[in-house]
Formats: sequence, C-alpha cells, structure tokens
Amino acid sequence: MSDIVAEGRKITRDYIIPGGMFGKPRTVQALKGIDFSVERGKTLALVGESGCGKSTLARIITMIDPQTSGELKLGGHVVDIARHRPTAEMRRRVQIVFQNPYGSLNPRQKVGDVLTEPLQLNTDLSASDRRDKAHDMLKKVGLGPEHYERYPHMFSGGQRQRIAIARALILNPSLLVLDEPVSALDLSVQAQILNLLADLQDELQLTYIFVSHDLSVVRYICDEIMVMYFGEVVERGTRDEVFTDPKHDYTKTLFAATPRADVDHIRARLAAKQARLAAGG
Repeated sequence: MSDIVAEGRKITRDYIIPGGMFGKPRTVQALKGIDFSVERGKTLALVGESGCGKSTLARIITMIDPQTSGELKLGGHVVDIARHRPTAEMRRRVQIVFQNPYGSLNPRQKVGDVLTEPLQLNTDLSASDRRDKAHDMLKKVGLGPEHYERYPHMFSGGQRQRIAIARALILNPSLLVLDEPVSALDLSVQAQILNLLADLQDELQLTYIFVSHDLSVVRYICDEIMVMYFGEVVERGTRDEVFTDPKHDYTKTLFAATPRADVDHIRARLAAKQARLAAGG
C-alpha cells in the first residue's frame, strides 16, 4: 500500500465578489472539484497559467485558506480549518516556500533569528541546540555558519531562496509546498536551486508539491504532473506520460508557449550567451 502524504477529494474554493452599489454579489469558483494525491518522497507538479487555481490549491494544502467543500487529508488526517483549528503538529508537517525571496524574509531579522524562531516557538530545544540545528541547516542548503549573523539584504536572490528553504525545513516537515520557487531568479540561479531541491529530496526523503506555470522547469524535478485550467484539472499523469504524449489541447498549448528552461537547457543558453559576449555580439 502506497504511503500517501497528502490527498484531496472534490476540493472546491469559492469567492464572493461584491456587486457594488446596485449590483448583486456573485460567486466565483476558483477550484471546481479537484482530486489529487502525492506519495512520500515524490514530487507532484501543479502546472498552469496565472488564474488557473494552482496557487489557491497550494494555500489550501498549506492550511492558509480553507476549502469551501471537499475533503483534504494530510498524513491520513482530515483537515478542514474552517471547522477545526489545525494543531501545531499538523502545521509543522507542512511548510511552504514562496516565489519571491526578497519579500518572504523579514529584513529586520538576522538569518540566525529567521531559522531559530520556529524552533523556539515549536520545540523544547535549548538555545545552543537551536543554534547548532540552524548551522546544520545552513550547511545543507549550501551556506555556512558565517551567514548566521547577517541580514537578508546582504544576500543575493538565490542565497535568500536558500535561506527560505532552510527555514521551511528547520521543523522537519513531511511535505514542502514550493510556490514558483525559481521564477523570480536568474537562469543560472534557477539551475542551482533546482539541483539543491533535488539533492535535499534525496537526502531527507522529502515530499514536494511544486507549483509552476512552466512545464519545462517541472520536468527536471517532478514525478507526476497535474495541468490546471480555470479551476479544473484537464490532464494528469506521470512526467513521461505528459511530456511524451500530452492529451489535452491546453497542455499542448503550454508546451508550445513555454521556452525550454530545464537545467540542461539553462546551461546551454548560458553557454550560448557567453559565446556571443566573447565574440563581441
């Protein structure tokens, strides 16, 4: 029997739009009965253009927003934050990394405080143990103890995203939701972060839900793909199934409109750019 970390059945999310002074309020369905599941140690990609509902689903999975209807299970436990407040243990199991590494970190907090604060709030570790764990996590994401006392503005975008990943992992979650984690980064840095996420998944047996508008990026890291369009899943399958033989016209349109941005193509594009610069072009 497979070990399912997260699953949803018929998940919906409605928003009430005010009608103004004379109009009537109307209901907009952001999600229209979504089914999904992801196994331990695997990566499920939610793919689609802006407005398709993928980030809305991610916010429900991370218990930021409630579903309007349907059943969400995390680690086999039913979760409905509109009816029951999730426990601290449940919140520790699911963490999120946001798109913008510049806006997701408190500029007034040193990196050490960013990493140790969740430990102080959620564990009984001593101050020295919290510091040691933070140092260890910095090492895992490719940084070092010398970065512990620095502020976020002293880092590049890629380094800040590494810090955000370290913060998300500091409580040993079973599920990490990655909401467009590389789209705000330069091409060379995208490749580094994708490689880091793959290495961390192998080392820590992490489970990912990877949100992206870019099919080529998720090809490098995902095991399964769900393609979303206006709140519905129009195609799902393994990475090889979707990339080898896409069935839905919308999926084919995404392929046609998306530049190749997987790690190998990022490297090839950088090499071509460097060659042009060397030639004076």
